[in-house]
Amino acid sequence: MAYFRTQDGCSLYYETIGFELARPVVIFLNGTLQTTMYWKVIAASLKPEFRSLLYDARGQGESELGELPLSLELHMEDLSALIRHLELGPVCLVGLSHGALLAYAMARRTPKAVSRLVICSIGVRAPIRARLVVRSWLKIIESGGIETLVDAALPHVFGEDYLVRNSRILDRIAKTIARRNRASALVAHLSALAGYPSLRSMLKKLDVPALVMCGSDDPLVSISGAAEVAEKSGGRHLVVKGAGHSIPVEAPELFLKTISQFLSSRWTDMPEAM
Repeated sequence: MAYFRTQDGCSLYYETIGFELARPVVIFLNGTLQTTMYWKVIAASLKPEFRSLLYDARGQGESELGELPLSLELHMEDLSALIRHLELGPVCLVGLSHGALLAYAMARRTPKAVSRLVICSIGVRAPIRARLVVRSWLKIIESGGIETLVDAALPHVFGEDYLVRNSRILDRIAKTIARRNRASALVAHLSALAGYPSLRSMLKKLDVPALVMCGSDDPLVSISGAAEVAEKSGGRHLVVKGAGHSIPVEAPELFLKTISQFLSSRWTDMPEAM
């Protein structure tokens, strides 16, 4: 557990796992409402084949929001600076939702710095329902606070199967998510999203092996939209049956097995749906 200070003085929190070994590095990138806690079990399970780097982007978890306005460009600068600070070579990027967009942008801009790319719960042609849902989150947190936002978000960030399996502890899950986030930072994050370039405008054939994962029960990302990202990027597309937007939490064993295969270059035998 450590902190890295950016050039403009913003303190970013990060953790390293397995860095005592000389192994490839996997960097996990958080989605909205997530912190490093989201990835710890997955990252620990990748030892000893990989080293893992977890960090909270500006405004997430233990990291400061800073004084600069949030943007995708700023997040890329922060990640690049952290990689240079730790003197890392080419890294594998694993991102979910907002983290997936950041990972894609990094692979597009600096392909020599990225050896493999796993992006989850991201796609073009977002359903109108998804756009309205995300737009409503800013209004909800401004009027009702972070606890109200999390309650409203749960049905959209988890699939039906996960909600049913965990129905007795959903209140506890919501309180945990709310406790790990700050209302002011989330307002800044959600406000900044409107200024991001569209994913469609960024799509191109990547010089990086890429895997695009989506859940069959994700109301925020369509299967066809995720498939288009994979096709135009020259990557593989994998649909996780029964999963919603939060694939690593909803199907952890499958997720771990899948990324282990892909990051270890054993990805050519992977099916298109699991």
